[in-house]
Amino acid sequence: MRVTRALRNASQASPALRERVRRPALLNKYVADPATLVDQFKNDDYIGWSGFTGVGYPKTLPTAIADHVEQNNLQADPATKKKFNLFVGASVGPEVEDRWARLDMIERRYPHQVGKEIAKGINEGRIKFADKHLSMFPQDLTYGYYSLHKKHGNPKKPLDWAVVEATAVTEDGGIVPGASVGATPEILQSADKIVIEVNTSLPNMEGLHDINQSFLPPNRQPYLIVDPRDRIGSTSIPIDPDRVVAVIESNKPDNTGKNAPENDESRAIAKHLLEFLDKEVQEGRLPKNLLPLQSGIGNVANSIIGGLADGPFEKVQVWTEVLQDVRDIPLTFIRFFDSGKLDFATATSIRFSPNGFEHFYKNWANYKDRLLLRSQQVANSPEIIRRLGVIAMNTPLEVDIYAHANSTNALGSRMLNGLGGSADFLRNAKLSIMHTPSSRPTKTDPHGISCIVPFATHVDQTEHDLDVVVTEQGLADLRGLSPRERAPVIIEKCAHPVYRDLLHEYYDRALHECLARGAGHEPHMLRNAFKMQTHFMEKGTMKISGWD
Repeated sequence: MRVTRALRNASQASPALRERVRRPALLNKYVADPATLVDQFKNDDYIGWSGFTGVGYPKTLPTAIADHVEQNNLQADPATKKKFNLFVGASVGPEVEDRWARLDMIERRYPHQVGKEIAKGINEGRIKFADKHLSMFPQDLTYGYYSLHKKHGNPKKPLDWAVVEATAVTEDGGIVPGASVGATPEILQSADKIVIEVNTSLPNMEGLHDINQSFLPPNRQPYLIVDPRDRIGSTSIPIDPDRVVAVIESNKPDNTGKNAPENDESRAIAKHLLEFLDKEVQEGRLPKNLLPLQSGIGNVANSIIGGLADGPFEKVQVWTEVLQDVRDIPLTFIRFFDSGKLDFATATSIRFSPNGFEHFYKNWANYKDRLLLRSQQVANSPEIIRRLGVIAMNTPLEVDIYAHANSTNALGSRMLNGLGGSADFLRNAKLSIMHTPSSRPTKTDPHGISCIVPFATHVDQTEHDLDVVVTEQGLADLRGLSPRERAPVIIEKCAHPVYRDLLHEYYDRALHECLARGAGHEPHMLRNAFKMQTHFMEKGTMKISGWD
């Protein structure tokens, strides 16, 4: 269905929108009131949104759809209830996604999410969710894997709708994203109908992006990138203008909120890591400017990047998913740039706090030639990560004594956010590093959770993927070690002192029992392997009195 010509009134468009949308035929599809589009969205539609880590997502139309559902009490009656299958490169702002989850408007969600309401819906069984390596999600979308059971709409298109935010539309109809790319190119490629939200409150970010087309096998092409500065695509996302249903003007900012602040633990972890990297340089295993860095999200990542801004390494390059800052102070990556030590950075998203974005936009000219945003399929490409020799650093929930890591499911069952891109990097990096506090507090015990455990309750990154584990207690270099050599090192270097003896006892007893029966490669006592976790579920702490 297409909207009527009465709604396509370019003369109603603001001067700012007319300046941003440079293709007249698309400006003629301007819709002043997004509410007029709501009825076109049907129950069980497959919808793709732009956005990545709460940046660059559509705000106006998703809000209008939620308003319509809530104001008309549609969810109270099975005959009128609307639930949608939602596909986004990663997470988006809570005012849209969490609201949709609270209103029970999400049937399925892929491949990564952040928000209390959507996590609640997943863990209560109301939302069907599956996480996926972020490099693989866009390609699997174009393969049609997520629409195998789609019941209506165009059978040749995996998605019924793409609703995407843009900062401009070019003369040939190309979409210029904002501060993220994510899976937007593949979502647009896969959609039958397209709605473009042009956000005129943001700068026109044309030139910041490197967009390449996604081909299907056997026609996929290599990514000809040997340096983070290399460009292989165009500055906008090509689309079929005939599939555009409407153009909407938006002026709502990204709702990024405050990022996690640094603390003593995160700074101690960063200190251990920076000393390790310096030693690698001194011993000739890394060049003086290191190799391209990838860091995840969180206060440890912030402390590491902050430490690099004050550190000895010059002309550092970054190949990562997300560039972020701390709280409302423009630190970390912005300070890293301003120090002159960060030479160039490429990512798929820039996630700054509101004040960080304000600083970034005001100083746009200082940063625009030192940054490049790519699609997540490229930013997380195993091919490129391995070729560049990326140094990957990410945070798990728990790591076991043999270096299996759990990044997603608390106590093996409760989904938090999803795998994200950590495994894309950790499996393919030259140096694969996981950093975590050695313990976390519970309601009754300041060290009630040990992040070093005998056996991870869920495994996202295997022992075959990790080179280094680091906590505020110390750093365990696992390269070249067998499982029986790794366990004592991880326990001694990384475990919190209140759990260290307990973990040593577990390993020693497991080793004795397993060697006795000729099964000593990676010793475990299965009857005790999850005793710390089950004790926590019963008593609120992992501090057990001993092993069976």
